[in-house]
Amino acid sequence: MDWRSLYESRLCSAEEAVRVIKSNQRVFMTGNVSVPQKLLAALVDYAPEVTNVEICQALSIAPSDYVKPEMEGHLRVNTLFISANVRKAVQEARADFTPVLLSEFTLLFKNGILPVDVAMIHVSPPDEHGFCSLGVEVGLSKSPAEASKIIIAEVNEQMPRTLGDSFIHVSRLTHMVPVNYPVVEMPQGGDGDELSKKIAGYIADLIPDGATLQLGIGSIPDAVLNYLDEKKDLGIHSEMFSDGVVRLVEKGVINNSRKTLHNGKIVVGFVLGTQKLYRWVHDNPLCEFHRQEYVNDPFIIAQNERQVAINSAIEVDLTGQGCADSIGHKFFSGVGGQLDFIYGASRSKGGVPIIAMPSTTLMKDGTLVSKIVPMLKQGAGVVTGRNHMHYVVTEYGVADVYGKTIRERVESLINIAHPDFRADLRKQAKILQWI
Repeated sequence: MDWRSLYESRLCSAEEAVRVIKSNQRVFMTGNVSVPQKLLAALVDYAPEVTNVEICQALSIAPSDYVKPEMEGHLRVNTLFISANVRKAVQEARADFTPVLLSEFTLLFKNGILPVDVAMIHVSPPDEHGFCSLGVEVGLSKSPAEASKIIIAEVNEQMPRTLGDSFIHVSRLTHMVPVNYPVVEMPQGGDGDELSKKIAGYIADLIPDGATLQLGIGSIPDAVLNYLDEKKDLGIHSEMFSDGVVRLVEKGVINNSRKTLHNGKIVVGFVLGTQKLYRWVHDNPLCEFHRQEYVNDPFIIAQNERQVAINSAIEVDLTGQGCADSIGHKFFSGVGGQLDFIYGASRSKGGVPIIAMPSTTLMKDGTLVSKIVPMLKQGAGVVTGRNHMHYVVTEYGVADVYGKTIRERVESLINIAHPDFRADLRKQAKILQWI
């Protein structure tokens, strides 16, 4: 049977497709902006007919119907990165959280630690050879899909056809649901607020010509791109990027010409942004999408000379420990690719590992608190340890703590804390006998 006949024979509705999911099975669901929205909605409707179905996911931009209290006993989410739509359920113990490095996310499924029964994925229409592209989310989806016994795919006319290690043949897809809706947008901050701009300016000063950039999620990494117009020969090797990269490519600032790995190519796992970005990556040979176990492997990252890693934190203590996944004991997000890239950049020749954040945060009750603290909150997760920390950047400057004593770290971190908190930080450091 040729692939076209096979394709036609496996077309079905979302309601029909999800009925292959049985009680006590594990389902992998493609995440980020590529959540298969029609399949997920159909699964919620079907849920009362099944029990104990586990949905494994990463960051997912989707409604929260599938983690509502009435889903208990039918569907239970196991998220490996906590997105806003499931955060309340995780914090109320109605959903589970599995901590894992982004570089090892896919390996849990690939190596059978979390065996997958059904994968729900989101792909582009097949090309003339019968291959569908995983589109805007390749890195976290390809290996889990390949490890699954059953693959249900939404085939979306509006999903970009991205290139690289991004294809899956229709013969591997057991059920195909034709859909036609815009890929969800998730802009990453645009020009940024004044605080992000100030921090971005300090970061830009640390970036040499010929650097290869990793840009984490959020307004600060995206704002940095607006300060790089005078740089030369930049490249991208990053778990993700957003719209800001396009402008610098069009201006010739990002040309990947001095990359020491995948010279001339942008290497990425997934993209988050607007329809303009999604149109730009469509059939664009400049961009190579790869599996996350490759993109985020610190020993692959380290092969890029002058690798710059830009990530953020919830708080950093005076010894250089960074928490990025929890607020005290309350789980908030996940480790993501932070440690992969901080370590990879630190092993890169001329690498620049950066943790950037505002010096303060405003609590719900209006209280201003310092994000540079004497000690992390009780129960806080250490994502970037004091042995891995290099540059910490706030709107008050840059602290280079690598190779520095505790006394030197304390002084440099206090210097980039908000002025209103510096005296108390110094007082606490003296009580702790660090200075």
